[in-house]
Amino acid sequence: MRALKKDFSRGFIIVILGQTATGKSALAVRVAKKVNGEIISADSRQVYKKLDIGTGKITKKEMKGVPHHLIDVANPKNKFTAAEFQQKAISAMAEICKKGKIPIICGGTGFYIDAVTRGVVFPEVPPNNALRKKLALISDRALMLKLEKLDPERAKNIDPKNKVRIIRAIEIAKALGKVPQITAVQPLYRFVKIGLYLPTEKLKVKIEKRVKKMFANGLLNEIKKIKKAGVSDKRLKELGFEYYKPTPESVINGTMQYAKRQMTWFKRDKEIKWFDASKKTKHFLYSRIL
Repeated sequence: MRALKKDFSRGFIIVILGQTATGKSALAVRVAKKVNGEIISADSRQVYKKLDIGTGKITKKEMKGVPHHLIDVANPKNKFTAAEFQQKAISAMAEICKKGKIPIICGGTGFYIDAVTRGVVFPEVPPNNALRKKLALISDRALMLKLEKLDPERAKNIDPKNKVRIIRAIEIAKALGKVPQITAVQPLYRFVKIGLYLPTEKLKVKIEKRVKKMFANGLLNEIKKIKKAGVSDKRLKELGFEYYKPTPESVINGTMQYAKRQMTWFKRDKEIKWFDASKKTKHFLYSRIL
């Protein structure tokens, strides 16, 4: 236990990841309290202001005084890229370490987490407007089939209904003639990766409760406010199934499908130590992390 604490001072960073609705945020706060840490959110939509209810964004009360980074840092009218996340997350890690604290990356966006922990190189591929216009005429399903052939790894973690992201991924793969590569340079830090999961039936029960709470807390009013602020229907669709003509049934089904994609992505990483979030593992987790 003491040896691992000593290693944290040498550049170890805790990563708490896994499926949606497994209690990652609450665990991250508890761990941060124990180790004098600060949390870096790795959620591709919680970066946006005003997207609170639909993304299950942690509240100030739930933060319990623990500083959180990369939440509410972008305007939902504009796209926030994985490359931007990578840059800001690396800066946040350096800032936290400089204060003598421990960074804790917490979230379920696998591509974002890999961007930081595995050193993904993001290619500078300019927009190809002619290709985009051509691909825009193709159905979501046909685009996914194209992406699966060009970049099967990216296809595993992308929303199959988010046409803009699928088109961009195809655009990059076509421009490079290959998928984005992992850098040969080792990251500046070492990462302790903790994964939370739930058995399918238990996960569905938690998701159903979460979705019911979303609608009760005013998801539809949140969408109205976002639209009033100038976010178009097209952009709402890009922001996820919770924000485009949602019903409880569609959000539950969409969330279950997303959770499946999350696990497919994370299973590739053999460094993750997995824990069943339905079991009383808190003290065991502390013994492993601390």
